[in-house]
Amino acid sequence: MAIEGLYKAVREGDFDKTREILNSRPEACNMIITDKNETALHIAVAIRREDIVKELVDHMLVESLKICDSIGHTALIRAVVHGNRPMVDCMLEKSPDLISIKSSRGNNLPIVMAIDFGQIEMTHHLFKVKDSIPDLEIQDHNGATLLTCAIYAGTLDIAWELIQQRPRLALAIDKFGESGILALASVRRSFPSGRQLGFWKQRIYSCMCIPLAPAINVQAGQSNRQEINRSSGICTQLCEMQEIHDQYYDKLLSKMREEISESESQQLEAGLVYDAISRAAENGMFEFVSEMLGTDRRFIWTEDKNRRNIFMLAVLHRQEKIFNILYQQDTTMNYCLTCLDLYENNMLHMAGMMKEEYATRINQISGAALQMQRELQWFKEVETIVLPKYKESKNKGGLTPRQLFTKDHKDMKEKGEKWMKNTATSCTVVGTLIVTIMFAAVFSFRDDNQGMGLPKSLNKFLFNIFIISDALSLFSSSTSVLMFLGILTSRYSEEDFLEYLPRQMIIGLLTLFCSIASMMITFSSALLIILHEQLWIAIPLICLAIVPVTLFVWIQFPILKDMIISTYGPSIFDRKMKS
Repeated sequence: MAIEGLYKAVREGDFDKTREILNSRPEACNMIITDKNETALHIAVAIRREDIVKELVDHMLVESLKICDSIGHTALIRAVVHGNRPMVDCMLEKSPDLISIKSSRGNNLPIVMAIDFGQIEMTHHLFKVKDSIPDLEIQDHNGATLLTCAIYAGTLDIAWELIQQRPRLALAIDKFGESGILALASVRRSFPSGRQLGFWKQRIYSCMCIPLAPAINVQAGQSNRQEINRSSGICTQLCEMQEIHDQYYDKLLSKMREEISESESQQLEAGLVYDAISRAAENGMFEFVSEMLGTDRRFIWTEDKNRRNIFMLAVLHRQEKIFNILYQQDTTMNYCLTCLDLYENNMLHMAGMMKEEYATRINQISGAALQMQRELQWFKEVETIVLPKYKESKNKGGLTPRQLFTKDHKDMKEKGEKWMKNTATSCTVVGTLIVTIMFAAVFSFRDDNQGMGLPKSLNKFLFNIFIISDALSLFSSSTSVLMFLGILTSRYSEEDFLEYLPRQMIIGLLTLFCSIASMMITFSSALLIILHEQLWIAIPLICLAIVPVTLFVWIQFPILKDMIISTYGPSIFDRKMKS
């Protein structure tokens, strides 16, 4: 009866009734009171009544605090998962040993449960508690799980402390089957190459210099962050990114490299070091790959499950910075270019492949036409360095690299053609309207000095501006229309996407912009001639003429800029890296 009464009182959050039952039957709090193997403390934690939890803990035996419910959680683990610090402190004060009691299912420590459930503040709190990871052996997955979860969650102060105390955790396997080095290679933001910054942000970031803190800890990180937060906007964000990179990831990788350099081949394989290098190559983390190659040159022969080396993976995932490392390898470059994967694909086949799972990098490029152009640039670049016989070799599917390229890029080519035609059609309509208007305007507006009331010299000057801008608008819009007609009538072969179609689009958009701007100047000069005595009307109208020009630039400039850089800018492949 007392057990049922205690269950009801705790479930309803009745503190007075709970205390009354505990005073009369104190042994009831040590009993399992539900079919889910829960004690009253489990229920009190679940309803988040801190006062009832404290009362129960005061009456319970230490051994009763260690009881696990049906899913293997102690009351402490349940409080940790909820992120309730007062409850956790209350139980640890009564029994500090609870910090080392693992869940009966999964064999996880409370601190691992905290980070696994995203309770970062709770994780930091438990990490400060003595013996939160007691006498941890490498074979136990808890240390490795805490390390990998800390890396993924960005709680890098914990990851750093763990690596400093137990370097072998870098190669230990966690409960998810990953190691610390693999987790570091999986987090793209961990190195500058994995961060997607715009043009100006990238320039600002590369010029910034933040002094390193003497030690890596939470307090230092918080103080640095407070210093940074005195500024605002983009610089704040970039400062924080560089601080994290300089103070955490570099040191983490350096410490892990020390452990890797002292490990044998079997330990490297068991610790997923080769998988980590392949993952980093896929993610384009050239800093990671370069550091690992500097640790041991043998890592250059790393292959994935499909027998693809890191340079084949770089081409497959379109990671040009990893591919550029190949130019530094004088002795191994030719061998890397002759390797075949499990399906007898060579390096040029990799450039010809385009699957959805490999398209992360190429999808960052806006527009199917520019994507097709970049794919052709990749294919042409790899084609220049492979041996002649590999250009015509067939894989197990019976396809040469060019045939594979055509097959895998059929859909992209069709989308690029559709985008080019739609854009050209819309711009042709605009250009044609401008041609019509400007052609008629030059004959409808005559140089009539009489009746205008303007000085002859000023009237002549404005009229000359009118004529010149009208002619410029007419000629540039005509050129624009011709360029877009060239796009509409193109054959749309694969090679056209490399330079011909982008060149036509660039010229067409530039001349269309010029024609719109000239048209507005023509309109403004005409207004000044007609409304010279009513400038309070003419000037606001002239200012409004800037709006359509600005809108056109705002809408079309991003794609125009990308197209110019992609077509005429510096190559993404840096052959100068070759020593």
